[in-house]
This record gives sequence, C-alpha cells and structure tokens, in this order.
Amino acid sequence: MEEKIPFKNLSSREYQGHKKKVHSVAWNCTGTKLASGSVDQTARVWHIESHGHGKAKDIELKGHTDSVDQLCWDPKHSDLIATASGDKTVRLWDARSGKCSQQAELSGENINITYKPDGTHIAVGNRDDELTILDVRKFKPYHRRKFSYEVNEIAWNMTGDMFFLTTGNGTVEVLAYPSLRPVDTLMAHTAGCYCIAIDPTGRYFAVGSADSLVSLWDISEMLCVRTFTKLEWPVRTISFNYTGDYIASASEDLFIDISNVHTGRTVHQIPCRAAMNSVEWNPKYNLLAYAGDDKNKYSADEGVFRIFGFESS
Repeated sequence: MEEKIPFKNLSSREYQGHKKKVHSVAWNCTGTKLASGSVDQTARVWHIESHGHGKAKDIELKGHTDSVDQLCWDPKHSDLIATASGDKTVRLWDARSGKCSQQAELSGENINITYKPDGTHIAVGNRDDELTILDVRKFKPYHRRKFSYEVNEIAWNMTGDMFFLTTGNGTVEVLAYPSLRPVDTLMAHTAGCYCIAIDPTGRYFAVGSADSLVSLWDISEMLCVRTFTKLEWPVRTISFNYTGDYIASASEDLFIDISNVHTGRTVHQIPCRAAMNSVEWNPKYNLLAYAGDDKNKYSADEGVFRIFGFESS
C-alpha cells in the first residue's frame, strides 16, 4: 500500500555554506547526514534533523584542487563518503573528523561515482568514457575499461550482479558484474540517456534523457513500463523516494516534478529558480534534497542547496 504524502503542507529550507554552485547532493545510509559537492573544490557534510529544527551543523571536506562533481556514501557505513573531482582523484573521507583517509589518482577528470550496494567496490566514470572499478579496502583500481561510446551515469542493481551504463546513443548498456560482459542493450530513448536511478524495492529502474522524458523499466523483464512526460528540457537528475512510490526528476525547467511511480501522474511540483544539477531523496524519510545553478541578484553563484519535505510551521 503506497503512503500518501501531504505535499501541499510541506516546505523547503535553504542551506548555505559553499562559495560556488553545488553540483551534487547525497544522503548517508541512515538518512541523518547530507553531503554536498561544489565547484568551490570542497564537499560539506550537514547533520540534518528529520523534523528540520535546529541549525544544521556542517563540516568541510578540503583537499581537492578542482570541482567536486559527484559524491556518494558508503552504503554500509554512515560516516564514510567518497568524492570524485575534476582533479583526477577520488578521495575517501571520514565525515566525523573531516579527514581524507584514502586517495586514488586516476587517469582523467572524474564525473561520476557510485558504490556497489555491499560497499566493497566503487565505480568511477570520467570525461573520456573510461570506467574504473576501485577495491574499497585497498583503494586501488582493479579494473579499467574504456568504452567507444559516450558513457553518462552508471549504477549497480541492488544485488550487485548487474551494472548499468547510460549512453549518449539513447541506450542503456546492461553488463554482468564482475565480468563486465555485455548482457543487453536497451533502446531506451531517442536522444542521449543522462541519468539512472534504481528503485529501492529493486523492482524498477528509471532513466532520464535529453529527449525530456523519464522512462521506468521492469528490471526482471528489461521492459519499459511507462514514461513520465512533465519536463520539457533534458532530464539531468532523477531519484526514487525510500518507499519506491514516488520519483523526482529535474532539468532546466523551473520546477522539480514529483510523480507517482505506479500511475505516472504528477502529484507535486517544487518551484525552483534555476536549472537543477542534483535531486536526491532521503533513504528513511520523505525529504528531497536539491541543488542547481542558483545565482544571487548580482548574478554570482549562490552556493546553496535546499531540502523539501519539512512541515510548514
């Protein structure tokens, strides 16, 4: 039975700390901390109360020498976080101390990073369409593969035996893991596929495309179940809520769409002032973090992100 969220009574709060725009937001596995990665070369970790009271305390993760484009938390450890930067390094941090505990030098500008659900491996994608798999314990690359097509976002399925790549050709490449042997090519969209999200129940995955559509796929059948059509610009970022009942998607449209996964209907739209770079639902509560290209009235980057889902006081 899906839960009904009282969207109309919910509001957003703004979090300020970065000096330049925020590229990426991600929640830890317990839903108590949110990390933000920015063009200002830092990541920050914020302690978020689920009811939204109290001042959010944040800690700065400093060390990268270029934009922190993507970050992801260890799925089994609520205080370990990995960051990928244009400086060609991937770093592992302890969110309690703010200290970098591991660092790997890779071959190109890193734009994507994701953990295997059991926390043992990290996959990193770079601007040259090269995939590197890191063994988390040794923090060393143990597999590298260059692809002949544009690779955008990457993801494992829940069980970790399948690996997905979204491509510039409008396909989703499905590989077996760990062999990375091609299993399937899904003709998903008429334009490049930019982003992918795995539903937390493990039944579906969703793909966002430059054709402005989001497609929902049955993971066992590898068939498209439905499409979400509310956005008019290329879909940059998508996320399922923790129950798998709702999907958020965003683009250069000045709203974030929240749709019911089962009916395909829009249930709410969050207005925003700029193109969005990252939307991410909390894994335990209906809180949606989002960050975009916000500018202040002097057209300088604002360096903010927001979280929607707090009870309006």
